[in-house]
Amino acid sequence: MVDDPRRRWLIRALAGGWLGAAWPRVLQAAPLGQVPAPLGPEQSVFRVVGDVRVNGEPADRQTRIGMDDHIETGERGELVAVVGSDALLIRRQSSVQLGLGQAKQALRLITGAMLSVFGRRTRQSLTIHTPIATIGVRGTGVYATSEPDRSYLCTCYGRTELAARGEPGAVEQITATHHDAPRYVLAQPREGRWIVPAPFIDHSDLELRMLEALVGREVPFTITDDPYLRPRRDY
Repeated sequence: MVDDPRRRWLIRALAGGWLGAAWPRVLQAAPLGQVPAPLGPEQSVFRVVGDVRVNGEPADRQTRIGMDDHIETGERGELVAVVGSDALLIRRQSSVQLGLGQAKQALRLITGAMLSVFGRRTRQSLTIHTPIATIGVRGTGVYATSEPDRSYLCTCYGRTELAARGEPGAVEQITATHHDAPRYVLAQPREGRWIVPAPFIDHSDLELRMLEALVGREVPFTITDDPYLRPRRDY
């Protein structure tokens, strides 16, 4: 995935917010500076950048997102939003169909990428569907992508159950505390395996902390370092 300079800016701004005393002035002066905090009861959108559509209509900070809405982002689009007890960061060129009402408790990541934190479900788990994978989650943080030949899933913390749609018997239970077991779920098996280990990619602890702050929670670990904040070396 292309390294977006706006994302790097936001991560540095958030780092200033949580790791330094001068963050209010930094965020106040910056064009994207918004302090992550629980949204008001009439507000769904924390940040919208570029072409973002909800049910086909252009989205802005006043857009209300319903439990069963369809969200699409364009080439330079990105959305950070809250739906009930869940918070979502939907990356560019993504299509997400929500189904968070009591009857469904599911969503479909049709294309693209999404970082999410979910409130704890007491009666039933939430299911994320991609064309290739089915992911059962219960009160956890996950980063998922949907590509033509594979789906990526990082259980950032909490519990998930991964299943390959191409082989119902290919199932893996994951319990993670801090990005312990990223996985690819494949459209076609590789050496007989449908679910294989994957690297940690394209999301950060500070983004997770931002999302949890929007629903009044904290991440269940201490942020002491982040690869996007380290000095970059030239090789």
